[in-house]
Amino acid sequence: MQTEITRNSETSELSYDESNDRFEVDYDPDGSATLLSTIVHGLTAVVDVDVSQGEFSLYDSVDPDALERIFSPKADGEERTGGHVAFTALECEVYVYANGEIYIYPPPQVERPTN
Repeated sequence: MQTEITRNSETSELSYDESNDRFEVDYDPDGSATLLSTIVHGLTAVVDVDVSQGEFSLYDSVDPDALERIFSPKADGEERTGGHVAFTALECEVYVYANGEIYIYPPPQVERPTN
């Protein structure tokens, strides 16, 4: 069962999957948001951290430039298919998939939405 959760305007696509105890957000490569901003805003919404106050840097957990290169189109312009990267940030386990799905597994102290 998925329950919508919105903690700020940047993460209106963020939802909570109760059966898997994870938050989900989809990255749209044709949209205006970058992969990195989608991940950062999803993470900061889950743990309720204000990214504008410098409380969090993705560089503390993963190389953002490498992450962008892994999921960017190949040199011939062909989209990448398959594969994922997993890392820990802000005590959350983050899984980023080539198809644009991003799963954020929160630490126990993070409040989950209720029905």
